Amino acid sequence: MSAGKAFTWTTTSDEVVKAYADSVKGRTFLVTGAGTQSLGGETAISLARNASPAQLILPGRSLNTLSPVIDEIKAINKNVKVYYVPLDLSDPSSTRRAAEEILNNPEIEKIDVVINCAGVMGTPYIQTAYKDKDGKPLELQFSVNHLGHFLFTSIIFPKVRKAAPGARIVNVTSFGHRFTAVKFDDLGFSAGAKYDTIDAYGQSKTANILMARYLADNIPSKEIASFAVHPGGIMETRLARFESDTGFVQDAIERIQKMPDVNYDVLQQLKNIPQGASTILVAALDPSIEAQSGAYLDDCQIGTAAEYAQNKENSEKLWKLSEEIVGQKFPISA
Repeated sequence: MSAGKAFTWTTTSDEVVKAYADSVKGRTFLVTGAGTQSLGGETAISLARNASPAQLILPGRSLNTLSPVIDEIKAINKNVKVYYVPLDLSDPSSTRRAAEEILNNPEIEKIDVVINCAGVMGTPYIQTAYKDKDGKPLELQFSVNHLGHFLFTSIIFPKVRKAAPGARIVNVTSFGHRFTAVKFDDLGFSAGAKYDTIDAYGQSKTANILMARYLADNIPSKEIASFAVHPGGIMETRLARFESDTGFVQDAIERIQKMPDVNYDVLQQLKNIPQGASTILVAALDPSIEAQSGAYLDDCQIGTAAEYAQNKENSEKLWKLSEEIVGQKFPISA
């Protein structure tokens, strides 16, 4: 029986890494959003603290927020090679530069596990350089949470291929994907005129799941397994930093309470950061779930996402649209 079968919503990151240390040893992990006070930072530190990864690649917007994480990793295990790469996922130019720097770094021969953990939540309406198929601007949450990771992963993908068999891609999503499906007819909320911060977050988190679904449908799981992870309700990270501007958290809780057939009390099941990172690490490390590539994980177990987030037609539609928006094909074929 897999050690993961005994894990629950209270399981910590350290418990998971200790259980799957063999899945860490000598391997290369890339984690976006690994700054201080974050799930990505905890994920990276836990890997170094409890096992022996060869390399940790930590792309992020600010070296100031990543430096404490990098310093802690070096203090824990000086044998782990750590790479910082400047990355602003809201900016396609920055995203291309970061991905190409990693792709062209001869010291990074392959990437065994990609963990797309960076994200924003509940932001006011902010335009980015990404535009929809009609040339209208797209907003920050869809741009960072989905499009930036889609473009970034597509460019570094040849190095993930080199790690196969046994490579993984993990997208951090949210229960919030249940707020809405992807709004294919109005991705950008009519250039902000119809902006709803909760729906914007929801469609970006649905997109994370659909991306993992498409990868799973088109790549054998033994080569590269892909998963989407809901880490749980966590108030300790910097994710809710826009709360004073938008009131997102309270509005989101009220909307969840009105959902039919949903028994999820966010405030009664709040997690700390190590508990939040645990499901991410199960998706990245547990060998027993490889054949279930494309699955949605919740509380360290295989969970159930909304139907529209697992729908094959939606995943194919989003994939094609994402390629059009970022202006390049994702080199998925071997």
